[in-house]
Amino acid sequence: MFVYTNTNLKHVVMKYVITGGAGHISSPVAENLLSAGHDVTVIGRSETNLQPLVQLGAKAATGSLTDEAFLVKTFAGADAVYTMIPPNYSVPNFRHYQNEVARNYLAAIKSNSIKNVVVLSSVGAHMGNGAGPVDGLADYENLLGGYKDANVRMLRPSYFMYNLFAMIPLIKNMNIMGSNFGGAGEKLVLVHTNDIAAVVTEELLNLNFTGHSVRYIASDERTTDEIAAVLSNAVEKPGIPWVVFSDEQALEGMTQAGLPETIAAAYATMGKAIREGKMQEHYWNNKPELSPSRLENFANEFAAAYHAG
Repeated sequence: MFVYTNTNLKHVVMKYVITGGAGHISSPVAENLLSAGHDVTVIGRSETNLQPLVQLGAKAATGSLTDEAFLVKTFAGADAVYTMIPPNYSVPNFRHYQNEVARNYLAAIKSNSIKNVVVLSSVGAHMGNGAGPVDGLADYENLLGGYKDANVRMLRPSYFMYNLFAMIPLIKNMNIMGSNFGGAGEKLVLVHTNDIAAVVTEELLNLNFTGHSVRYIASDERTTDEIAAVLSNAVEKPGIPWVVFSDEQALEGMTQAGLPETIAAAYATMGKAIREGKMQEHYWNNKPELSPSRLENFANEFAAAYHAG
């Protein structure tokens, strides 16, 4: 870390390491930190995908998150790191993969005495088990919880709005929307990735968290009937209903769509946890102020994707 002087103001240049490559969250976070004049290294699997960030001044570190030595080397000298565990549908056991990446992150954090860590976790991580793909994020939270030499901010965003793009084939082929949750009047908590990126940026720039803490992120709270109404109107097919599938139907639909059975089973389990109220229970007891995006804003993106397909 070094200091330079600009218009008589001292600006501390921080060294950040951002995982997640050029994804929906990591890319704008990196851009924001670069715009603020900081040193940014972005970890990704594809050097080509990282080039737009490199052109803005970022350093690219290409390698695998399952390579502990690579992470130890890349985290060296960082003042703060942002860690997320990306999906990997090619592995036979997704939770084992998540645990491997989590252990590698912790090894890199310990080896380099990193003092500030921002973690992308999820609503439902309080459960520990029974939340499907979120269970591995709960494992990561617990792993970091045993390490007291870093300040750790666990970010728990809610259901990603862009997951609703999966409804497009249902609308086009069956004139329905649906999943194995919803329909009972309980609201689904939604979040836009832009709002997550804004919170990650805020946490990294301020670094005012201490110890181990949790922050929820949400953009909107809507029933699935409201979601169906807003999105069907956006694609000019008003009145399309939200249908609640059985767990077996949801699993069959996801496997027919090409998801490996173990991954599909995990998402069916997550849907069940949402339906039973367990997934969002801790959120409702710790509600944050809603971020700016609303379902109606996302509906424009949804309509564009619908008509482009």
